[in-house]
Amino acid sequence: MTIDFSYPLSKRQRTVKSRSLSFNLLCVLRSERPRNAIPLGHLLEQLGERSFGWAILLSSLINLLPLPPGATLVTAIPLVFFSVQLVLGRSYIWLPPWIAKRSLSRSALRNTVLRLRPISRRVERLTRPRLQGVFQTKTERLIGLLLLAIALALFVPLPLSGWFPAISLFVSGIGFVERDGLVVLAGIGMGLASIVLTVLVALSVAAGADAIMH
Repeated sequence: MTIDFSYPLSKRQRTVKSRSLSFNLLCVLRSERPRNAIPLGHLLEQLGERSFGWAILLSSLINLLPLPPGATLVTAIPLVFFSVQLVLGRSYIWLPPWIAKRSLSRSALRNTVLRLRPISRRVERLTRPRLQGVFQTKTERLIGLLLLAIALALFVPLPLSGWFPAISLFVSGIGFVERDGLVVLAGIGMGLASIVLTVLVALSVAAGADAIMH
């Protein structure tokens, strides 16, 4: 399944988008009210352009949902998949059926968007098209590699360890959608800091376990 968001936004879509990304997403979720669950591929098609931005943003939101321990071992897979495609220099996303058909709870996703709205609105107010060199193919490949490293941190089974990388990917996703290279880099900076934090926590846990055993 190929999703290409290169077509121009309609006048209504431009109006909605100008209000806020979260408002845009909430409008789409409201239009899907008859459904209890929405396939990821369908949701991306409804949202429109800039496939990588929306794909990263939505996938990070999935990892911020209230999930049982260890769930990120599954929910982080789409983020890894999208990051690899950036590394490969693809200009649009290819979704295999098993990812495109993955269903998301409409109510849980809506609640997460509302909970994160204070963060997303602050970021969105600061965004504007800048540092466009970030979106050049060669630079995007490097960005994709860094996003991949952050996404892999989601696989570490430590309490709350997945929240920080997911938030950083959420910020980077906003930057991609708004074509703001500075916000993309800010999100990556947060993500790299979260990797350092995760490593320190893992070392502390390992040291504590070693001390108990000896």
